[in-house]
Amino acid sequence: MSQIAINDRPLWQRIPLYLQIAIALILGLILGVALGAGQPNPANVAWINNLVIPCNLVLKALRALATPLILLAVLHSFLTANIPGRSGRRLAVLLFSNTTVAILIGLLVANILQPGKWGRLAAPTETSATKAFDPWGLLQDMVPEAVLKPLVDNNVLQLIFLALAFGIVLRGLKQQQIEEGKTAYVAIEDAIAILFEAVIRILHWVIALVPIAVFGIVAKTVALQGFAPFKSLGAFIIAVLVALFLQACYYLIRVHFGSWVSPQRFLSGGSDALLTAFSTASSTATMPITFEALLEKIGLRESSASLGALVGSNFNNDGTALYEAMSALFVAQVLGLSLALPQQFIVILTAIFASVGAAGIPEAGLVTMTLVFTAVGLPTQYIALLITVDWFLDRCRTAINVMGDMTVSCLLDGKKRQPQLSGIEPSDEN
Repeated sequence: MSQIAINDRPLWQRIPLYLQIAIALILGLILGVALGAGQPNPANVAWINNLVIPCNLVLKALRALATPLILLAVLHSFLTANIPGRSGRRLAVLLFSNTTVAILIGLLVANILQPGKWGRLAAPTETSATKAFDPWGLLQDMVPEAVLKPLVDNNVLQLIFLALAFGIVLRGLKQQQIEEGKTAYVAIEDAIAILFEAVIRILHWVIALVPIAVFGIVAKTVALQGFAPFKSLGAFIIAVLVALFLQACYYLIRVHFGSWVSPQRFLSGGSDALLTAFSTASSTATMPITFEALLEKIGLRESSASLGALVGSNFNNDGTALYEAMSALFVAQVLGLSLALPQQFIVILTAIFASVGAAGIPEAGLVTMTLVFTAVGLPTQYIALLITVDWFLDRCRTAINVMGDMTVSCLLDGKKRQPQLSGIEPSDEN
């Protein structure tokens, strides 16, 4: 976009989203202190409670977008991803293992540090008790009574079944038609792509309202409860950063033992991609830079770089999966609820699938997080508090998402370096 087009925008649109959220956070704190900082005037309580209305509207919109976003994202990925047979199977194993390890690391750190116990929040007025684990009931509940029911009920397991069933069948039909020289599949592929883009654009509108939601929820929380609730949020930030650091260490270990690339070469060659991911909070915007870094600075084959950075990025959102699992456990802890190991297994299953549908745009993890919370019966209104810190953690987990894409590419390239076809001379490094 040209500089002239940018300057034609209203002033508030020219301010980066993270800066808008930071400004809203500061203004919310100031208003909260002015309204009592935990000791409000009883005459103002009703007005203070109304400050949270924009936040409630944003959360309702996010819940409404969650199921169609994930369904369309999975279908779009199945139809458009070009994955060779053997490499595709290996790619699937790498993506699944990396995401599973990320969630396990997140749950381990959250269980050990227990950031939610640093502070307490009042229980929600409309309680939603955490669901007990019933494996046979879980199995029976996976098949929906009607095709559209999972979209209406936000039922995650039924949505998984529906998306996988249609995704696999549509991909098989597309392959069959290609072999027969038919093109009927193109209409379905284009329709899904257009619907997916439409959901993404609506999501952009909702995300644009996040600063207003942050202002309202911060002002209300500080006015009614003071700064006590934010103590646990500080602990949550530390816990997430520790978990993301451990995930980064896991990547470096896998690269060291599973590929010819050294960790030093990996970090130095991929630094531009990692910094871009942190600054933009978008793995999609970072994708071409990641691909270029893997080819020219790290020296991978084009096939390995494209599978990890271009194809894998549609499925691989390890940082997002880690964050959503930790968020569920954090909210349970801060409310004094207990998620047993079987319930945490449901969190793992849901977070793996939800991370696939997390679009590569800022704050998209907030959308899919609603499904993770719903799966174990946690009140989604407490996602509002996480919005106040999500703008920063979103950048950190996006960098981990991109680092995961780079790791997959290096592992696919193998332990022995192959000659580059693009004219890049192989080094002596093994």
